[in-house]
Amino acid sequence: MKELTVVFTDTEWESLSDLADAHGVPVAEFVRTAVRAYEAAEAARVRAVGETYAADHADLLRRLGE
Repeated sequence: MKELTVVFTDTEWESLSDLADAHGVPVAEFVRTAVRAYEAAEAARVRAVGETYAADHADLLRRLGE
């Protein structure tokens, strides 16, 4: 497991701490969960853009593959 130090403002820390407390988890777990959710959303967005690009340029991609 890797470790990362992230510096938060007092306001950011209070917000994270309050949210983690509301979810009944430590701040570190709350942040890891948020990062995983962001990663999944970003991967889905990139995949959708790639699929749109492939569909929009299917003929060109087919010809390049010949």
